[in-house]
Amino acid sequence: MNIGVDAAALGMSNAVTASSGDVNSGYWNPAGLLKIEDSEVSLMHASYFANIAAYDYAAYAKKIDDQSAWGISLIRFGVDDIMNTTQLIDAQGNIDYNRISLFSTADYGLTFSYARKMKFDGLHYGVNAKVIRRIIGDFASSWGFGFDAGIQYDKDDWHYGLMLRDITTTYNVWAINEEKYNQIKDAVAGQNQALPESVEITLPKAQLGIARKIDFHYDYTLLAALNLNMQFNRTNDVISSDAVSIDPALGLEFGYTELVFLRAGVGNFQNVEQIDGSKKVNFQPNIGLGFKYKGIQIDYALTDLGDQSAALYSNIFSVKVDLSIFR
Repeated sequence: MNIGVDAAALGMSNAVTASSGDVNSGYWNPAGLLKIEDSEVSLMHASYFANIAAYDYAAYAKKIDDQSAWGISLIRFGVDDIMNTTQLIDAQGNIDYNRISLFSTADYGLTFSYARKMKFDGLHYGVNAKVIRRIIGDFASSWGFGFDAGIQYDKDDWHYGLMLRDITTTYNVWAINEEKYNQIKDAVAGQNQALPESVEITLPKAQLGIARKIDFHYDYTLLAALNLNMQFNRTNDVISSDAVSIDPALGLEFGYTELVFLRAGVGNFQNVEQIDGSKKVNFQPNIGLGFKYKGIQIDYALTDLGDQSAALYSNIFSVKVDLSIFR
């Protein structure tokens, strides 16, 4: 639930808390759903870790009336066809490859969103109710529930946003298959951990954003956006304390006639300690492209660009459709 969705936003390093205003706002800031004119659908696919893991997303949102809107989205991050070799050796110590089976591990996030205007002009809010499902083959599974809340304020060409994630603290309660666990816990003496904890907690986080869109000669636009991503504990973020840690992100989007878009962003600033004891600041630059025609928008983002984050490249594609074009 922290990776992000929509290639357009990822190309801007997720700095869209203030400017998000489409079907993907259900993830970034549900208050932005009010900017939808009719109804929209969005799809995204990405591969991570050299195509080992698949990350998929689908969302739908619809304007209820001039005062409110709603949306629903589903995220899946999974690794499929993992070999289960726990039964590879039979009771007589023989290796039997027919005893190998396959399983998947996957996380699902289902989000229901609602947004509404406030009486103060330009101010609107949104809320999310999230259901989290995590499955590790036949070994373990969990259910979790949580809530997000966001607000946006628009004034002239300026946009402001605040997104509070997991405001009530999100709890995942695990059910461990103890029969499966008991089959392998003593396979290698002293090498296996005790039965895992049954409760997983996601602490609240906040994202504060500001953005401005500038028009040039009617044909050109520039959207500049800044995010401050905050966690309420000490982390490796570039700004860190016991009370709050802040990771800034900056995104830019250059557009031509609302048809072609070029995007770039930088974020994920982390303090990293080197082998020799010295410290350096790592960061993650992203780039992206977009094309929009008659209500259909196709976007591409290349993330983890360069060697800064010591991660593999991720190619991300997404499509967004304004369903009013079919009416």
